[in-house]
Amino acid sequence: MKILFQQTQFLLGAAQASQFPEDIGFEVAFAGRSNAGKSSAINVLTQQKSLARTSKTPGRTQQINFFVIDNDRRLVDLPGYGFAKVSKREQAHWGQLLEQYLQSRESLRGLVLLMDSRHPLKDTDRMLIDWCIASELPCHLLLTKSDKLNNQERSKALNTVKQAVQSNFVTLQFFSALKKTGLDALEQQLTDWLQ
Repeated sequence: MKILFQQTQFLLGAAQASQFPEDIGFEVAFAGRSNAGKSSAINVLTQQKSLARTSKTPGRTQQINFFVIDNDRRLVDLPGYGFAKVSKREQAHWGQLLEQYLQSRESLRGLVLLMDSRHPLKDTDRMLIDWCIASELPCHLLLTKSDKLNNQERSKALNTVKQAVQSNFVTLQFFSALKKTGLDALEQQLTDWLQ
C-alpha cells in the first residue's frame, strides 16, 4: 500500500501533554538537534515547501507539532534540542514534554532521529537511541546534510555510527534534503512502520 505523504496537513501544535491528539492509529516522530534538518526533511518527504517551519535560527519548533497524513496516520515533529537560545526553564519544559510524549504514546511506531552527518552521535542523540533500544521502539537514524561529505567522509561517518550503535531496533541511512538523496529509503521505512 502506498502512503500519500504529499497529502499531509498540519493538525495541531501541543505545548503540553493534555493537548496531544487522540492516541489512535499510527504515528512516526521526528527528533534531533536544533540544526539537524528535521523541518527540511519533513517538507521534502511531504513535497511541501513550508509544512514544517524551517528557520536559520535553530530551535524554532517550541512545541510538538502533529501532522495528519490520513485518518489513521500522523507525522510528529518534536522540539529540537541542544542549540536553542532559550532559558534553562524553557529547555527543561521541552525535555519534560518530549519525555511525556515518548513514554505515553501507544500509537508511536518508530522514531526518526536526525543527525548532521558531519557531527553524529552527540550525547543527547545517544541518550535517545539508548532509550529507544531499552523501550524496544524502532529507531531510524537519518544522517542528514550528506551532500556536504565526500565518499571517504561518508564511509567514515557510517562506520563510526555503525560501530557505536549495534541493535536490531536501529537502522540508518544518509539523507540530503537539498539533493533529495535517500528520500526513497526514508519513504520505505516510514511505510513499513505505518502499515
